[in-house]
Amino acid sequence: MSLNNVINISGTGMNAQSIRLNTTASNLANAQTVSSSVEDTYRARKPIFQVWQTPYQERELVPANRNDVGRGVHVQGIVEKQDPLDIRYEPTHPFADEEGYVYYPNVNVVEEMADMISASRSFTVNVEVFNTAKQMLQKTLTMGQ
Repeated sequence: MSLNNVINISGTGMNAQSIRLNTTASNLANAQTVSSSVEDTYRARKPIFQVWQTPYQERELVPANRNDVGRGVHVQGIVEKQDPLDIRYEPTHPFADEEGYVYYPNVNVVEEMADMISASRSFTVNVEVFNTAKQMLQKTLTMGQ
């Protein structure tokens, strides 16, 4: 695997973790929003990661039978969590339905904070990989001097 591949892979990792951080921020921002119906209530969202499907065989001389060559990651989609909503009986709340219930999102703040820390650290690791590969390429270029 060439250093260019390493740079591309770490770049896709940074992009994926950035989307994960944005999704987590959205979940945290909407954690205390309320609604008067199940349909209108915000639901926590999570990104789904997938191995990048663009084969390097078209761009480089990588053996076609090697399926362990890293290609990077991309976000296949963002899905809503299916956990139950937080339904509270608050008949005096302005958003209470006719039965007195208010619907809160299925956002677990502790889980989201842990996910944010994990995404942040993963992003940092990808930056370190990128910088190390860049330094190696620079040293390779200066070897002939």
